[in-house]
Amino acid sequence: MITVRPLEPQEFDFFTDMHYESIHIPKGKPPKHELLNEPHLKKYHEDWGRKGDRAIVALKDDQLAGAAWYRVFDEANPGYGYVDNETPELGIAIHPNFRGMGIGRLLMKELIQQAARDGYHSLSLSVDPQNAPAVELYQKLGFIYFGISGTSWTMKHELIPKTKPTSS
Repeated sequence: MITVRPLEPQEFDFFTDMHYESIHIPKGKPPKHELLNEPHLKKYHEDWGRKGDRAIVALKDDQLAGAAWYRVFDEANPGYGYVDNETPELGIAIHPNFRGMGIGRLLMKELIQQAARDGYHSLSLSVDPQNAPAVELYQKLGFIYFGISGTSWTMKHELIPKTKPTSS
């Protein structure tokens, strides 16, 4: 059985493990401590718990199996998937032992619903376009191509459709 719940403070190490897993580097990936302390990546977890930070975890038979999270960045310190100051950037990873079970889709759907409940109008993410399974999942969940940051695509999901003015 798979359950989803908020990340608990004592699970922060698992959260950083998942952050490391979320970074798509097919060959020569540096060790976790080295990679996550790079300034352009450290900002994704440093001072976790500030206003706007949200993380959920999936458990499969009571074992931590994956996590999804979002964090708001600003123009002065944008993330790779930065869209604007009001759009949180989403991250997700599934532990290698639990991939292919639908956990990623479940986490994404839950986090999208949570973002809407939190009052956000959209979510963004950054993805390596060579990571075809991830791109396909994001597209199926309603994310659309928004732009390029370095070698990664920025994708955006509108949570609350903007209404068109009615004509009289």
